[in-house]
Order: sequence, then structure tokens, then C-alpha cells
Amino acid sequence: MTMMIPDTMPGKEECANSLRNVLDALYVLNGKWKLALILSLVQSSKRFNEIQNEMSGISPKVLAKELKDLELNEFIKRKVYPTTPATIVYEATEYSLTLKNVLRELTAWGGQHREKIRQSMRQKRYELR
Repeated sequence: MTMMIPDTMPGKEECANSLRNVLDALYVLNGKWKLALILSLVQSSKRFNEIQNEMSGISPKVLAKELKDLELNEFIKRKVYPTTPATIVYEATEYSLTLKNVLRELTAWGGQHREKIRQSMRQKRYELR
């Protein structure tokens, strides 16, 4: 991951716009589960129980809320099939694919961060000896 440092400092208005954009993105994607749910559904469509089994630690109530939020923001769609009982399948929308680069970068950064913490913990154990 390379870091781009601008040649000049951004102006006050550009900085305010950047901050507003980041806050908007965080408002829509806030929480522990939303990006993980989008990533899961980009890979394949799933039923509620399949999602819950894949996301260990999420309660049915929280999962239902997160799915509703993602549907309201058009990241996923809910398809209801007229069976008895009704079959409901959740799938990613084209709009969710606009997060592809964000998800790729977060995945890479998460792996780097996990490795950094592991190395730091190994180093601390070594220093304690």
C-alpha cells in the first residue's frame, strides 16, 4: 500500500469537503457489520440463516437491522419468493460494487495491521524474558 502525499497542503474548503465526505461515508457504513455484510453478499447471494452462520457473533436482531439499513441505502436488495414459508434472499446491488476498492484496501490494511500487532506482541514477549 503506497501513501500519496500531496505537494501542497489542501485549502480550508478542500479539507472541509474531504471531512464532510468521510463523515457521510462513515454515517452510511458505520458499525461492526455493514462492510463485512456487503463483502459477504458481493461474493454470493444468501438467505438470512446463511448470513448469520457466516457472521459468527451477530445476533438475529442486529443482523435484521443491519440488512434493513443496507437495503435502505441501496447496497443490497431483498428478494422474496412466494413459497411456504416465504424464501427471502439477500444480494448485493451494482451500487455495492462501488465499494470494491475500499474493501480491497481495508482487507490489505487489516492484514498488515494484524501482522504488525503480532510482531509487536512477539517483541514484547521477547523483551519480558
